[in-house]
Formats: sequence, structure tokens, C-alpha cells
Amino acid sequence: MNSWNITPPDAALSAAIQHKIDTKTKPLGALGQLEALAHQIALVQQTLRPALHRPHVLVFAADHGIAQAGVSQYPPEVTHQMVRNFASGGAAINVFCHQNGLGLTIVDAGVRGSFADLPTVRDEKIAEGTRNFAHEPAMTAAQCTDALQRGARLADELHASGCNVLGVGEMGIGNTSAAAVLMHQLTGHALVDCVGRGTGLDAAGLAHKLDTLTRAVAAHSTVGTAPLAVLATFGGFEIAQMCGALLRAAEHRMLLLIDGFIASAALLVAARLAPAVLGYCVFCHESDEQGHRRLLAELGGRPLLRLGLRLGEGTGCALAYPLVRAAAGFLNEMASFESAGVSDDSGSQAVRPTQTN
Repeated sequence: MNSWNITPPDAALSAAIQHKIDTKTKPLGALGQLEALAHQIALVQQTLRPALHRPHVLVFAADHGIAQAGVSQYPPEVTHQMVRNFASGGAAINVFCHQNGLGLTIVDAGVRGSFADLPTVRDEKIAEGTRNFAHEPAMTAAQCTDALQRGARLADELHASGCNVLGVGEMGIGNTSAAAVLMHQLTGHALVDCVGRGTGLDAAGLAHKLDTLTRAVAAHSTVGTAPLAVLATFGGFEIAQMCGALLRAAEHRMLLLIDGFIASAALLVAARLAPAVLGYCVFCHESDEQGHRRLLAELGGRPLLRLGLRLGEGTGCALAYPLVRAAAGFLNEMASFESAGVSDDSGSQAVRPTQTN
């Protein structure tokens, strides 16, 4: 699983796509970031008429051994409880996917406890949560590889069903700790700049979290920066499965919707394994979690939304998807100056405007 066959989007169509955007009936650049998004979608799909089919969000859930160290505002059993809430349709991600026309699959990547009574929860359990990386690696190398492969197979299935837009989200008490350490190890940013309040820690709780993670990093000082070694040592089963899903979906040339801090940490690992994955990524929002802005900068991501979100679950993907639809829609349906009979700045009937009122 060390080699991923991801081809960067071919830039050969770039000039033609930009010409199509620039000759729409609007001032140059008047649709702002939506124009860059339309360009990216068309480039990913290698067509001047992109189409979005069967958009889907995969929400991966898993428990973390590090949660036993009191690094979260909530107890570990909340992970299991929230998966049941997802399955009953009561979570924010259920509401937003329903509102905006996205499919949704909840994946048990490694939650403590059974969901045998919930057939809508996809069973991809690696183990009953990771080990506590304050004392030992979170997972074995074999478990890490298994998780990557399981995530990749889920992307294969969605691609086979006709899906070409994949969003990823997560649920797992303690996973902001895992994401923060992954960011620290793989970017070199100071740990204090990567660690945030997660589900709402107060100042004392944040200080305890930072101290716990500092000690954990010191306990694994020989890990280095090899992506899979870092993922196995500090990651979560849901983070590893997200990573595998993103990499395989990029192999299938699917558009990738990236949620918040934890999903971006999974992408960071993926990008260290195969940098070309970044060309397929739409960064849906900037999380309120402290490290996310720096992580987005590291990934070259320009978020579509800044709403102060810090929920996870893939909610940013579902909320941003209408903008993705709008970008593809204006590229396909908005008239050009020529088709509308409106002169641009080279015509004789009118001078094309360069700014709005």
C-alpha cells in the first residue's frame, strides 16, 4: 500500500476552461472563489462540462486509547452513542446530507462495542479502539495497512456505483489529539500550535491535553517522519481509513470534499504518501480548532467557508456542497457574451464591465 497510482489533473485543458469562465456574462473574476472552484472541478473531470454524480459522505468512527488520559471534554463512550445517533438520523450530518442531496454511510472503523442491531452501520472494525499512544503505538503496522485497505475498498465501491464526489468525516473522542500529533510530526509545527480545545476544553483541560501529548511525543522520539510509521504510532483507525479512502478516490479521479481538522490530518498523511492527491481536494471550511488554519496553509488549501465550525462528522462537506454545485452549474449553464449577444470589451455594442457597482 506504499504506492498509489494518482495522476495529477492534466493541465492541458486549463486555458480552455479559464476562457470559458472568463467569457461568461459577468465582469472578469466577479464570481470570486467560485470561479477557481469551477476551474478545479472541470480540470479534475477533464471536461468543459463537468457533472456531479451521486455525491456521498463517508463518516468513519473509532475510539482512541489516548482518550483514557482525559484529553477530551467527553468520555470515550460518547463515540458509540454518537454512532447510534447517526444511525437513527439524529445528527447534524444526517440533516445536512438530507437537505443537500448527499448520500451518507456510517463506518465503524474501530468503535468499542457492537452495532449488530444496526444494519445501516458499515462494519469495518479493525479493533475495539486503538491503544493509548501515551504508552505504546496506537496500532500495529498490520492494523494500519488493514485500515488503509478498508478505506480504499469503500472508495472503490462508491466509484463503481457511479459516485464521483466523495466527502469524508469522522467521529471519535480523542481524535483531535491524534490529529494534532500527526500534524506536529509531519509538518514540524510546534505541538503547542497544533493542539486545540477539541470538544470544548477549558484552560486547565487544554493545559493537561498539551502536557499529555508532549509526554507522548517524547515517549516515541525515534518514530521520525515516515508517514505510515507516524500514522501507526499516533493515528486512529478512522483517520487511517479516511486516508485510504481519499487516496483511492483520487486514483479514480473523484472530487474530494475535505472537512475539518481531523479530516485534514488524514489528508496530510495521504499527501505525504502521494502529493498528487491534493489536486483533487476541495477544502470545505476552516475549522475553529486552533491548528486547522496552519494545517490548511501547509496543504495549500483555501477554504470555501469560515463558519466557526468544530463539529466534525463531515458537516463542512455537506454544507459546502451547494457551492460545489453552483460552481459546476454556472460553468455549464450561464450564458457567454457571445451566446447572449452581449458585447465584451472587444465588441462594438458595449464595453465589458470590469467591476460591479
